[in-house]
Amino acid sequence: MNRTLNVVRMQLVNRSTFIWVPLIVLGGTVAISLAIFWLLAGNVESTTMFGGGAQAPLWYFLAVGIQALTLSFPFAQAMSVTRREFYLGTLLTAALTSVGLAVLFVIGGLIESLTRGWGMNAYMFRLTWIWSQGPLVAGLFFAVVAMLFFAVGFFFANVYKRWGNLVLTVLLIALALVFIVILWIIGRADAWGPVFAWFGSLTPIALTGAFVLVIAALAAISYGSLRRAIA
Repeated sequence: MNRTLNVVRMQLVNRSTFIWVPLIVLGGTVAISLAIFWLLAGNVESTTMFGGGAQAPLWYFLAVGIQALTLSFPFAQAMSVTRREFYLGTLLTAALTSVGLAVLFVIGGLIESLTRGWGMNAYMFRLTWIWSQGPLVAGLFFAVVAMLFFAVGFFFANVYKRWGNLVLTVLLIALALVFIVILWIIGRADAWGPVFAWFGSLTPIALTGAFVLVIAALAAISYGSLRRAIA
């Protein structure tokens, strides 16, 4: 356990990856979103405005997952850290920072509730559907989404480390083709209505649970690949 915690410390030596860049992205997108809301407020005084710009740090965790492996794994191997310790320590680091980011999102949502959307009836944290089951579920949702993006980035970085750029490129193209085929099947069956109805019926906690299963699957595959990855 101590060696796993040492991996957490090692990952946080370069604080920009896990801490400063996400905070800068969050602060920048909040400032830009508020400026846009302010410009629009005079024209839509009685309208509730929603923006998704503040979600940018969640997307950035895709890059965090890639950098957590490609930048740190060779150094960890040079320091005689086992692959298992590196894997567990890196996931723990991602989980801690995901929870920290989720806490900031919940605080932002509470501020928007107290200030009636920054005094402009404008919301970027307290999005209605995500908060429909309360702040605790909203925080859990944000943390799991950040962790999901991290797991996706970490998975693709593992593919690159294990099999190289060619296999990674083929995999990305294959996934894109599968996605297109799924869209074609839905359209061919004229099933867009039921599909949208099904997505609309999902609650935040149900979607969070589905994301957790995806994270678990990606994490398991990544661990198997990491055991044979070349630093």
